Amino acid sequence: MFTLFLPRYVQEAKAVLKSANKLLCYNRDIWGSAACAEFEAKMKALEMASRERDRDGVGEATAQIDALAGGLLPPRHDSGWRENCEVFLVAIVIALGVRTYFLQPFTIPTGSMQPTLNGIIGHPTKSPPPNLLKQLAEFAVRGRSYVNVVAGKDERVLELTEKKFLFFFTVTDIRCEQETHRAWSTRAALVRDFRVDERGQRLYHAGEVIARGYVSTGDHVFVDKMTYNFRKPERGEVFVFKTTGIERIEAQLRAEGVEGSQFYIKRLAGLPGDQLRVDPPTLFVNGERAHGYGFERVMSGTKSQSHNGYHGYGNGPLYGNLPDPDTAFRVPTQCYFAMGDNSYNSSDSRYWGIVPEPNLMGRGFFVYWPFTSHWGLIK
Repeated sequence: MFTLFLPRYVQEAKAVLKSANKLLCYNRDIWGSAACAEFEAKMKALEMASRERDRDGVGEATAQIDALAGGLLPPRHDSGWRENCEVFLVAIVIALGVRTYFLQPFTIPTGSMQPTLNGIIGHPTKSPPPNLLKQLAEFAVRGRSYVNVVAGKDERVLELTEKKFLFFFTVTDIRCEQETHRAWSTRAALVRDFRVDERGQRLYHAGEVIARGYVSTGDHVFVDKMTYNFRKPERGEVFVFKTTGIERIEAQLRAEGVEGSQFYIKRLAGLPGDQLRVDPPTLFVNGERAHGYGFERVMSGTKSQSHNGYHGYGNGPLYGNLPDPDTAFRVPTQCYFAMGDNSYNSSDSRYWGIVPEPNLMGRGFFVYWPFTSHWGLIK
């Protein structure tokens, strides 16, 4: 009860005795009666030295127990590797626990949330990439990867195949008639931003640039998965959700050959029961101009910016909610209305409908890479 006030060597002796007793219990059937009797004798010697406050006796008895146990136990080969593997496995378990219940990393794939969050965007240039050292520095800090694909012979592009490299990096193999090139880019960026013709209709002459420039990686964010367990989502915050059961999204994914649900990130524009209306460039919620930093930034943008205000989704059978300034939409119960900050280039609840409450994953919390102006808390 009062072990805290005992001398340190006595406390250590008690800890050794406790461990030795467990060791004896586990191995009594293996060691045999003679070895067990010898081990018990060493334990009694340590206990006696501890009671008599004999520091030297405690040290000697502890050493004898340790030596005897080392001789009785089978040798452990590669103990260093074993310990390192145990540490590694524990770290993995902890990381998986954090990812499952607290924070999960998420990469912004598209530009639908600009200027709040950047997606993966290609930037064509005429000049060749800088030296390797500068490329590595820009990738580490700014998340830039350079592309420089030049036709070696007269050839056409036949196929673009996107794949993962070392589990983390996305590369695309550009298969031509004569050879295959590798680009540190997504397939979408090559087609959309670098105008690579994957249908074989364009002939690239020897020495002609197929794709040259750099690709800005999408913002990498942490998603807070805890908060929504303690409070309801709030209008205006950036949130992540699954696409499960949202038919228009899933139909589009199937058409692109993507199986299973995906994660989307948008701004929460409407809570259950809210009435929404868009009169470009303004979003109205329950009859009033939308309030909050994110909404205000989008509505204050000019036509030359990506955040150039909110707009409806037009008329006709192919369009969904908020088609014109005279049409309002009321969010059903247990559902949420998602909108991208880059309203003119965002596929969101205006087109594919509302987000069911069970689909909510968490709120966008923090941009942890790259180290640009977006680094930090998400607003």
